[in-house]
Amino acid sequence: MAPFAALGSSGTAAASSAGTTMASAAIANPVTATSIASSAATGKSPLEHAASAATKKECSFINAFGSKPICEEIVMPKITDNSAPLLGPADTAKQ
Repeated sequence: MAPFAALGSSGTAAASSAGTTMASAAIANPVTATSIASSAATGKSPLEHAASAATKKECSFINAFGSKPICEEIVMPKITDNSAPLLGPADTAKQ
């Protein structure tokens, strides 16, 4: 409890003001707030999602600074169906 007591009213006021500033920035710039949320959740910005949807490729604008192309083909793994039919009581031969 001692650290909180040492913080006093000026520390809590500063923290409250910082939170208000962040909330005001998110309200004033909803596109920026959406972009930050999208980037945090998926690792891609909304513009990268749009480019990926338009080109049907995996796009990352960070690749522009390296040797990789901005949009790359999506490689889908081959799927092999190894399932077998599951027989039930109606599937057995009646005598």
